[in-house]
Amino acid sequence: MSDEEKSTAKQSSPQFIPKLKGKRVLIRLTSGGQPVTGTIESFNSYEILLQTAKGELLVFKHAIATIEVVDEPRGYRPAV
Repeated sequence: MSDEEKSTAKQSSPQFIPKLKGKRVLIRLTSGGQPVTGTIESFNSYEILLQTAKGELLVFKHAIATIEVVDEPRGYRPAV
C-alpha cells in the first residue's frame, strides 16, 4: 500500500467521534439490551472509553449500533 493510499484510507474513516469527546452520549449496541449512557473520556481506532454513573466502561466500536448525543436541560450547569 502506497503512502497516498494510506492517507486516503485514514481520511475515509469517520471523523465525528472526536467532536463527541467530553459530551454525554447514549450508545445502543448491536447485541441489543439496555442502552448505555455516559461521557466519552477517550477513544482509539477500536474502542471508546465512557464514564458512566457506575464507573468506566470500555466499548468496542464494532459492537456499536448507534451513538446519540444526550441534550442537557436548558439552564443546566455541570458542577465544577
